[in-house]
Amino acid sequence: MRRKVTFAATGPHTGHPRVVVPVPVDPEGVAGPTPNQARGPRWRRTGPNLFVPASVSADLPEQRIVEAAQLIPGYGGVTGWAALCWMGGRWFRGDELGRGRAPAMRDVTLATMLHARSHPGVLISEERLNTREILVEDGLPLTIPARSVCFEARYAAGLPAAVRAFDMAAYNDLVSLEECAAYLPHLGGWTGVPQCRAALALAEENAWSPREVDMRLIWRPEPDRPRLLCNVPVFDLDGRLIGTPDLLDPVAGVVGEYDGAHHLAGPQRTKDVRREAALRRAGLEYVTMLAGDSPDPHHFEWRLRDCYRRAERRTLEERRWTLERPSWWVPTDTVEQRRALTASQRARLLSHRRA
Repeated sequence: MRRKVTFAATGPHTGHPRVVVPVPVDPEGVAGPTPNQARGPRWRRTGPNLFVPASVSADLPEQRIVEAAQLIPGYGGVTGWAALCWMGGRWFRGDELGRGRAPAMRDVTLATMLHARSHPGVLISEERLNTREILVEDGLPLTIPARSVCFEARYAAGLPAAVRAFDMAAYNDLVSLEECAAYLPHLGGWTGVPQCRAALALAEENAWSPREVDMRLIWRPEPDRPRLLCNVPVFDLDGRLIGTPDLLDPVAGVVGEYDGAHHLAGPQRTKDVRREAALRRAGLEYVTMLAGDSPDPHHFEWRLRDCYRRAERRTLEERRWTLERPSWWVPTDTVEQRRALTASQRARLLSHRRA
């Protein structure tokens, strides 16, 4: 028997207003379509004896997730990207993480040790599943965030994608890297654990976009090299904020910024140019990675080497910046720090993070 989700299957979901919960056939036509209506063009079948109005598009990831969840047998939960999406992970939308919509959206994975009927757009994972690894979020059974993101990292197409999964789960404070590290030993020798472990060693909790992660991995691809700092505030020697660069090598004094399409025009471009000038005046060297560098990063790597050569020529007297924070500064670098913020602090301190 399928596990019934716990919210009322009678229309839009209160926690996800754009989501319409599938309903079974109702001979009276009150709580669902009549048998004749279900066979007509006004209803779309989502599973065995489950329907939504035909006007409800399956393009919305949350809609696909709630439809897939109806197929869970008596035990299990949604896992991977879909679980993180349902919990509010803004970068988990069922496409290649942060890369825009792919021609074919990724399947929703259901974790269950029981055999479940296959369905288009749904994958079944029959890996061992402890009851403590299942939670209910807005009525939907999910695997806990640590298991969900480790699933993503284990089955990712490569190490960069696995690192992006960890970083972007931390972006929304769904899980900390410490929590992931504590969970990882439970996976033993499962598929993809070596990749998952390697990705966790490279992950950070304060990346603001998947592209920043890509830039960091091109810049510092090995975990044994000095770590770059992600989105740390840089101050002048009087304690005034100069800027918060995407990446900073605090030893060499090199700043890295990723400029996507929204950086190229309008107020954002003006802001970027002024910040770059301020950071250079303070004694930092500046390198930019562009969207066009992603397919072939060699041009970025050349600019980066030039940047380091310029930084080597700077004297200590030219260093007019510091990472020492004024007493009034509220840190938001880690998942733990962000979780401790009040709602008003989150609205005020985190609103600037890139969408």
